[in-house]
Amino acid sequence: MARPSKPLISRSSAAEAALEVIDEHGLEELSLGLVAKKLGVRPPSLYHHFKDKSELLQEVARIMLVRITLMDSGDESYEERIVAICVSTRRALLTHPNAAPLILRYFPKHMLLAAYDRAARDEPFPTSIQLVVIEAIERLTYGTALFEAAARARGVDPMPFVDPDKYPNLAKAIADSPFDDEELFIESLRIFLTGVRARLEQGSMGKSLNAAAG
Repeated sequence: MARPSKPLISRSSAAEAALEVIDEHGLEELSLGLVAKKLGVRPPSLYHHFKDKSELLQEVARIMLVRITLMDSGDESYEERIVAICVSTRRALLTHPNAAPLILRYFPKHMLLAAYDRAARDEPFPTSIQLVVIEAIERLTYGTALFEAAARARGVDPMPFVDPDKYPNLAKAIADSPFDDEELFIESLRIFLTGVRARLEQGSMGKSLNAAAG
């Protein structure tokens, strides 16, 4: 049978179908055959848009990030805008826990450089520390999301049962914490951003590093 002159599917529809397959069957079970079946086409049709499975997976990782629904921070401060963006990003990944590990395979910076450029543009901090802030926020956001996604995918709690007789200090900290997982992430992020502001105001940012280098 001759190949149709116009592709039967689009790049975005193929990536969405692949994401659905991963949600249903898991990342390791993804195959071009399952994606094609969901789209109602034959597997070779996917090669109109992707050279291989890896390129398809990279597009899956990209669409998880670009379709983030941003929260309304209700605050015009830089810090609260960042919190809103990071919470939205975390939620987007946790919506698809089976697919979340793709962020480790296809790094966000490699896919979304324009977004990182805007982040640097919007930072109110000196350019000498902008990368510090960007890197820390990225690791905190993706790190916490990936830990929780892995727990959800395996059907286990991120924090195991802690016997208060064996581990009294940790058990006390858990019992006294008023935060759920998302609130804990938000408070961690706020503490970091507050610390950045405080160190800048004190003029201590970078001093420890310079002292070590000297």
